[in-house]
Amino acid sequence: MPAPRPTARSAARSTVHPGTRSTTRPRRWRRWLLAVALGTATASGLMAGCSTLDTQQRKWIFQPSDRSWWGGAAASEGMDEVWIDFSSRQTQQDVRLHGLWLPQSDAAAPVLLYLHGARWDVRSSAHRMRRMHELGFAVLGIDYRGFGQSSKDLPSETMAHEDARAAWDWLARRAPGAPRYVFGHSLGGAIAVSLAAEVADEAGLIVEGSFTSIPDVVGTMRWGWLPVSPLITQRFDAASRIARVGSPVLVVHGSNDRLIKPALGQRLYDRAVEPKRFVLVEGGSHHNTNAVGQAQYRQAIAALFGVNRANEQRQLSRGN
Repeated sequence: MPAPRPTARSAARSTVHPGTRSTTRPRRWRRWLLAVALGTATASGLMAGCSTLDTQQRKWIFQPSDRSWWGGAAASEGMDEVWIDFSSRQTQQDVRLHGLWLPQSDAAAPVLLYLHGARWDVRSSAHRMRRMHELGFAVLGIDYRGFGQSSKDLPSETMAHEDARAAWDWLARRAPGAPRYVFGHSLGGAIAVSLAAEVADEAGLIVEGSFTSIPDVVGTMRWGWLPVSPLITQRFDAASRIARVGSPVLVVHGSNDRLIKPALGQRLYDRAVEPKRFVLVEGGSHHNTNAVGQAQYRQAIAALFGVNRANEQRQLSRGN
């Protein structure tokens, strides 16, 4: 399905600063999710085969593009570009992922894999990546297949998980011995949960503005009473996986998140095992919670992961 031509009105809507509240994009996202619900409900009778239904859901949920949100390109300047090559078991094809790498001067610093959400490329997450860097992490952010400069393909839940795992293995080679954390925002949160539940060497999991499953998100919408859940193929069932994560879990949500309700973040947190922490950022939206809640982030990762304390101790030892 070709992307719609940008209009003056749509261009104006796209120039919303990541640190401000957007009143248009959440509505657009609701329309996309409503399309998932309504399109799925009617597709069984109108579409000739499950593959077509699955393809449409992948388009609706990921909205893959090479576009960057306002200010993303500028915020990514100075980051190192990296390329991750691997052979996909899912598609039997060679894959090249594009990423942005923001190292710390201290080689022993913890490393963080940043997994972004739908629609925009990794440059759009450069602001969040820099904030996590300020908290002491070396940060790698990647584009899944179909996004940015990564291999051109229509992403799926399985493929995005495979991409995240390839980036995770790249970090192990790049920073052997350093503690590795995984961070996911929005849709990326479900991908992060899936990765953390699979690997055995993660030091911690952070999810922001995320959810329990796609059917649960659809259920929070106006037409959520429609019985479409059995027809949803891209389920992103983080709720059933998070209890298998064997490291500390930090769940962050904005109180004013209109796209992914805070109750879904709370329910995801409830499914996790200890040690864990839930942080509700007052006034935070789906897009600015990371900025508004930076002080709460700093306190939470120090208490749960000990990251800031470890950084301070290394600095003190150097001074001595």
